[in-house]
Amino acid sequence: MTLRRMAKRAPSGYRHDMKTQPVLTHEDCERMGAAARAEALQHGWAVTIAIVDGGGHLLWLQRLDGAPPISAHMAPAKARTAALGRRDSKVYEDMINQGRVSFLSAPEVRGMLEGGVQALADGHCVGAVGVSGVKSGEDAQIARAGIAALGG
Repeated sequence: MTLRRMAKRAPSGYRHDMKTQPVLTHEDCERMGAAARAEALQHGWAVTIAIVDGGGHLLWLQRLDGAPPISAHMAPAKARTAALGRRDSKVYEDMINQGRVSFLSAPEVRGMLEGGVQALADGHCVGAVGVSGVKSGEDAQIARAGIAALGG
């Protein structure tokens, strides 16, 4: 794993020990994206794969040949939902399907469908992978393959 640690420094004149948090690197995104792409291609699934950082900001996106155009919007939304909520996007889909439809009004959360999987490192959510284009369970399978490429 090549996760880089971001050390936060206290303003000069202050003595305060700040915590550090791992972050995704470009190499991490390439490795995760390649693993997710390989999983999709192995099954012949045309999808879009998105990777976001812990704040939900898009770091990497690939729309495979034949993936529906809407998937290029859905995959980043699922990833952002998983990263910001610090849980897989399926949790929100289940919550809504069980009758808590008021959750549809939650701010900044649009991809409340299965297929967004959070990436954890040292107990911190460092980002998420979102996939769209096939059945929701298959989207999540591809996303998990990408997360597994982090190796821990």
